[in-house]
Amino acid sequence: MNPSIQGYTAAILDTLDGRGRAALAGDMALVDRLFGRDPQLRAALTDPAVPGPSRRVVLGELLEGKVSPAAVRLTAYAAGAVHGPEVPGAVAWVAARVRQVVERGTSAEELLGHRGARARVGGYAGAVFEDIATEELEEVEDELFRFARTVDATAPLRTALGDRDLPPEVRRALVDQLLSGKVRPATLRLVDYAVVGGRPRDVVGTLDWLVEETARARGWRVARVRSGQEVDRDERAMLEQTLTRLTGSPVELQVTVDPALLAGVDVEIGDLHLDATARGRLERLREHVVVGGWQDLGFGRSARSTAGVAEPPDQDATAQPDGEGGGTAGDRARD
Repeated sequence: MNPSIQGYTAAILDTLDGRGRAALAGDMALVDRLFGRDPQLRAALTDPAVPGPSRRVVLGELLEGKVSPAAVRLTAYAAGAVHGPEVPGAVAWVAARVRQVVERGTSAEELLGHRGARARVGGYAGAVFEDIATEELEEVEDELFRFARTVDATAPLRTALGDRDLPPEVRRALVDQLLSGKVRPATLRLVDYAVVGGRPRDVVGTLDWLVEETARARGWRVARVRSGQEVDRDERAMLEQTLTRLTGSPVELQVTVDPALLAGVDVEIGDLHLDATARGRLERLREHVVVGGWQDLGFGRSARSTAGVAEPPDQDATAQPDGEGGGTAGDRARD
C-alpha cells in the first residue's frame, strides 16, 4: 500500500477517541461498498486520464454530508495519492486498516525502506498541517529544528531513539517525557510519529526532513547554515536574499555556529550544498596540493642543490694559488 496513505490514516486515527474510530470504521465500510455497487462512479474515479487532485475534489464534494468529515478526508486523500486504477484498492485498504485498529486498539507500523518511511511520515505530516493555521507552522518548524539539533548532539538520546529493538511505545514515551507541555501539540505529534513511523536509524534525518516539509507547507524553503562565527542581522538578511534569488523561493535560515569552520558559512538547501568556509577552502587547497604532486623542497643550499640549482662558488675556490695570478688581495697588499 502507498506509504503516504498509511501515514495520513494514522494521523486521522490519532485525532479520534474510541467512539469516533468506531464511527469512522462504519463510514469507511459504506464508502468501500459504494465503490463496489456503483460502476459509473468506479469507472469515473479509476480513469487514468483524471488527475489525482481532481479525483480528490470530486470525492470530497460527493461524500460531503453523507459520511463523517474524517471519512471524507481519508477517502479523498487515498483517491488523490494513487493512480486511477488503484483507487478502489486504496479505499478498501483504508477501510480494513481502520477496522483493524478499532478491533485491536492499535496497529504497529511495519519497518519500511528509507524512501517509504519518509513518504509515510510525510503523509502523517500532511494531515497535521491541514489542522493548523499557517502562522503556527513557523513555530512548529522552529521547535522541530531545535529538537533535531538536541537529538543530534546528545549521543544517549540519539542511540535510544534510533534503537529499532526498543519497542516503539517506549521510544514514543521518551519523546513525550521530553517534549510534553514544552512544544506545540502539532510538534509533539510529528516527533512522536517520526520515531515510530520513520526508520529508527534515520531519526535525525527524518526530523530535519520534517523541518523542510513544514517550511514548504508555508511556502518557504529551509537553508541549514553552519557558520564559523555568529551571523548578525545584516548578514542574515543578505544571505537570505542571495539564497532566495538562487532557489527562486523564499528561504529561511537555520543557523548553527561551528567554530571548527574558522570563518565563512556552509549552506545546505535540499540537494544544494555551498561550502564557503575557511576550513573548506583550506581542505580544497590541501587536496589540490596533494593531487598536484607538490614537493616540499625546504630551504638552504642542500634543497637548492637537489632541485638542480647551481650554488655560488665558495670564496676559497676563487682564490688563486701563490705564483699564479698574485695570490689573494691581502697577499698582494703585504707584498
